[in-house]
Amino acid sequence: MAERRKTSSRKSTRRKAAPKRWSRRVTRESDALDLKRGVFKLTSAKKIAASLKRSAEHSSRRKSGAYRSALSMLTFYINRAGKNLPKTERDRLERAKAELKRQFGRQ
Repeated sequence: MAERRKTSSRKSTRRKAAPKRWSRRVTRESDALDLKRGVFKLTSAKKIAASLKRSAEHSSRRKSGAYRSALSMLTFYINRAGKNLPKTERDRLERAKAELKRQFGRQ
């Protein structure tokens, strides 16, 4: 008996490649905050938290509270960096989360 090739009834459709650096665009054009350039590269967790707090409180485009917007932007940055984020930088950003909580009086 001759073997038949199995063919899929679905057509193979190629998805259009996503634009590169979409997370950079989200960080830059987010409705949540207007961030200071290089905020996540600051050397101190206190400075990062203070900058995020200032941006969140002065933003007129955010849709939720200032604390929630600032924390979500920080978490977004940490998650998007993933395994490429060096441990020292990740630790500093995690300390910035705790500092942000302290600065907003949410301990």
